[in-house]
Amino acid sequence: MNATKPGARRPLYAMLAANFVSFIGNEFSYIAIPWFVLETTGSAALTGVVAATSVVPLILSGLFGGVLVDRLGYKRSAVLSDVASAVNVALIPLLHLTVGLPFPALLALVFLGAILDAPGATARQSLYPDLVAAAGMPLERANSIWMIASRTSGLLGAPLAGLLIAGFGADFVLWIDATSFVVSSVILSTLVPGKRREQRETTSASTYFEDLAEGFRFIRGDRLIVWLLVTSTVGSFLAEPIYSVILPVLARQEFGSALDLGFMFAALGGGSVIGAALYAVGGHRMPRRFVLIGGFLVRALTFWIIVPIPPVWVISASIVVNAIALEPVNPLSMTILQERVPERMRGRVFGTIRAIGMATMPAGMLLYGFLLEGIGLRATLYVLAAVNLALPIGMLFVPAFHDMRSPERLQSTTDGAVQPQAQGGTS
Repeated sequence: MNATKPGARRPLYAMLAANFVSFIGNEFSYIAIPWFVLETTGSAALTGVVAATSVVPLILSGLFGGVLVDRLGYKRSAVLSDVASAVNVALIPLLHLTVGLPFPALLALVFLGAILDAPGATARQSLYPDLVAAAGMPLERANSIWMIASRTSGLLGAPLAGLLIAGFGADFVLWIDATSFVVSSVILSTLVPGKRREQRETTSASTYFEDLAEGFRFIRGDRLIVWLLVTSTVGSFLAEPIYSVILPVLARQEFGSALDLGFMFAALGGGSVIGAALYAVGGHRMPRRFVLIGGFLVRALTFWIIVPIPPVWVISASIVVNAIALEPVNPLSMTILQERVPERMRGRVFGTIRAIGMATMPAGMLLYGFLLEGIGLRATLYVLAAVNLALPIGMLFVPAFHDMRSPERLQSTTDGAVQPQAQGGTS
């Protein structure tokens, strides 16, 4: 068995290390680029324009870049994405310190950087299941470790970026950000093996759009994946704006301090790490339906705690519970996709699902922003809590969620009645 061989898990750990470095770099970008805009323009409106410019290309490249990832190869795509991101980020301080960086040029660099980011993330996610299989590790545990690396980078990266910006300026942090992508690309290219077919040029009889359509057909043909996608997109629309819109308003309006908002976000990061760690220990033994629906249910119930606007420590504690319960849904969803999506089309399927999941978030932010302006904070909190409670109740009646075992596990308990194939949801 591969897991017993010396060094069998080394490529997996190398991938996780590359991810962590890259995640830290992304956190630096999230902090340093808006601050750079404020430093150089002094305009909050232009800062908002830059933030919006970074969202749309993530959706577009997620939808249309997955086919290119499948064709180019997962390792090669991940390395090229890191190298291109390093060059793109480095151009911001380089141009600013030399010939100058007009605002339209900055927008172009931000747009280009976002276009490159989604295919790279898709390629990493597509390469990961093969490394996990070679390491002999349960998918649930490996995906939990992936999420721990992501959440820990958020906990460490944001405050570290703030300290470095305060001490050395945004330009310096952007140089570090570019370096992080170089380090990640070196780790991936030297320590993470690719599939053998990636080492030679491959040709495909199908066209780009035929491959793209095939990915959409696959998603549409698997009931469980369809319902996971529906749940995640609706959940993002209904709940995620609490962190980007509602909590900032609550902190300023009720507590008058950005420090209180910082406590809430620290609670989110800490709870997410704890939730992922707990799932890593015993997630593969837990009923999947319980993890999925239970996570959304606990999140909804914690929103009701916030409705009366209690002290900040109560809100923070509810966010910790929220994150601990909901975070296992992320590695669980990753696991289900890895089990069911054929290796040859991971890029287009993972990329499409990633893009659709992000597409509803801006709409939710706009909706809750208008609600806050129109009906006030307290009424908006009631709406938030009510609609999010309706989601897990509805999930109880979805047939595809009644049996979410992997196709192989399902086959082993049905005497061959269900074949271990990727398509066709279970019920």
